Amino acid sequence: MKKRVLLGMSGGIDSTVSAMLLLEQGYEVVGVTFRTFDSIKESCLAREKGCCSIDSIMEAKHNAEKMGFEHHIVDFRETFKRCVIGNFIDEYMSGRTPNPCVLCNSTIKWGEMLRVADELGCEWVATGHYAQIRERDGHLYLAEAVDTKKDQTYFLWMLTEDNLKRTIFPLGGLTKDQVREIARAHGYETLAEKKESQEICFIPDNDYRTFLRANVPDYTERVRPGAYVDAEGRVLGTHQGYANYTIGQRKGLGIALGQRAFVTHIDPTTNRVTLGTYDDLYATELRYKAISRQPSAVSDAPICAKVRYRSQAVPVTTIDGDCIQFAAPVWGITPGQSVVLYQDGLVIGGGFIQ
Repeated sequence: MKKRVLLGMSGGIDSTVSAMLLLEQGYEVVGVTFRTFDSIKESCLAREKGCCSIDSIMEAKHNAEKMGFEHHIVDFRETFKRCVIGNFIDEYMSGRTPNPCVLCNSTIKWGEMLRVADELGCEWVATGHYAQIRERDGHLYLAEAVDTKKDQTYFLWMLTEDNLKRTIFPLGGLTKDQVREIARAHGYETLAEKKESQEICFIPDNDYRTFLRANVPDYTERVRPGAYVDAEGRVLGTHQGYANYTIGQRKGLGIALGQRAFVTHIDPTTNRVTLGTYDDLYATELRYKAISRQPSAVSDAPICAKVRYRSQAVPVTTIDGDCIQFAAPVWGITPGQSVVLYQDGLVIGGGFIQ
């Protein structure tokens, strides 16, 4: 009897090729696409931006029908709005910079997806993420993908071992170029050449400031012009409201200081935004709120931490409670972002930077 696997489908190349591979491996594939957010901007739909647009949902359904397996569209807009969008808004209004994909993966793509899998009689769930699963000393760990440029374990660190026991990552051992070649070989030339969106699915124009203004009822009362200050608290000028800035931001500050200035600190209580130099953004430690399993060594290899998706993982010297110390200064540590701990290519812990 074939094993039934519930495949999360976005209409893009990665989930489509995942379906091809699972079918070739003998699985009975059941496709599911979550309706989490509908963009109302026709211009964005025309550009096919955002993984959760109606166009993408229909594309996923079409691809499933073309390959001959059942497909379901599940409406999770209320859950998504409450858990993911609500957290996104709360974090920005608290002066932090969230990464909504991390929370979406744990609450929607695995939390709700596993429930749907049970309802549809599927033993496994699968996605088109670039990640792997490895066993070490009787435990399962999330592991980096073969394609290190596409590796998505930074967004998946909240997955539990129980999640991993039922998960398949068909693309974890492939490069993006190989995935494109598979798509071409199966007659999906257009999909193979389609550009990928790097935007947040519910902000297809990538303008989070406009999104906040439209979705926070008392936004204009809470986000008012305030003082730019330096590290000593000296007033440098006026900003347009603390929620409009992120740590490390250089462009769009609207102030001339005779040298490049960067946002180094955001205080929502006083509505002050601190500016400094590029070097001021280096730090040798951070504090975080651990969420996943407590970090524990899996080998003699050094433990490294990644503080941003595109940043390099850097060696850690000490993990003491909620404090992580680094072997060398790290740039751009940002409250609200994730810190993910790796050892020997395995994810051994993670949390939210405080």
